[in-house]
Amino acid sequence: MRDQVKIFAFTDEAGNTLEQQMNAMKRNGLHGMEMRFINGHNVSALPLEQAREIKKVLDGEGLTVWSLGSPIGKIGIRDDFAPHLDQFKYILDVAYTLQAENVRMFSFYMEGDKDPAIFRDEVLERLAKLLEAAKGSNINLCHENEKGIYGDNAARCADILSQLPELKAVFDPANFVQCGQDTLEAWQLLADRIHYMHIKDALEDGSVVPAGCGNGHVPEIVAEYIARGGRALSVEPHLQVFKGLDTLEAEGQRTKLGKYEYPDADTAFDAACSAIKAIVEKI
Repeated sequence: MRDQVKIFAFTDEAGNTLEQQMNAMKRNGLHGMEMRFINGHNVSALPLEQAREIKKVLDGEGLTVWSLGSPIGKIGIRDDFAPHLDQFKYILDVAYTLQAENVRMFSFYMEGDKDPAIFRDEVLERLAKLLEAAKGSNINLCHENEKGIYGDNAARCADILSQLPELKAVFDPANFVQCGQDTLEAWQLLADRIHYMHIKDALEDGSVVPAGCGNGHVPEIVAEYIARGGRALSVEPHLQVFKGLDTLEAEGQRTKLGKYEYPDADTAFDAACSAIKAIVEKI
């Protein structure tokens, strides 16, 4: 089974340029990327002409774009949704151009300390509009659990997925740890709906560490995921602050770095990839 597992990664954590990101994929034996930032552009603003050129180069190297790590759903629940929906439609064009199978997205930042239940209907309505926009594209919309959004714990993720059966799920152990959610309980609740996993681990204090070094029960969950037929793992190192990280997280939700810090992006990226490969090898 492990021979069929494909490992992808957020390659922007190794470098900004396509060349840097391809080098990182090659030296770590990865199958492709979850594209987020490249050549100075977030995927939400990547010119289609550049996307076509990137696709051509990746094809020549036998590499793929597995998913787009889009910022969709990372706005406040009270923020104007109309321009965000337009941005999503453009991202679908980028995904189609790159032949990405998946678009990662979120379920909106909540408002202060208010009960998220207040915003449930609005969250579901917005997500339904995104699904409607993607209908017929053959591109999977994949909701990621993320600290600070409506779907930050397992129960609310399960609610979203039960209400919107077309939506798929990304399971990120570190994000659950950072929200105080037991990852084994989350896995038991969500396992049937997980399309792919983000490989990121964290300690109780929220600091991000290599897979298997934290409280996320990553080895156990990955083993169960593979046993159930799961084959896609996407490495998201977060082992040091990289260019663009401050634009991805809301104020008050910043990633905390701990003792696993590295001198440069390449070293951090390679350590994250090595950690999950070691876990898979033991399965």
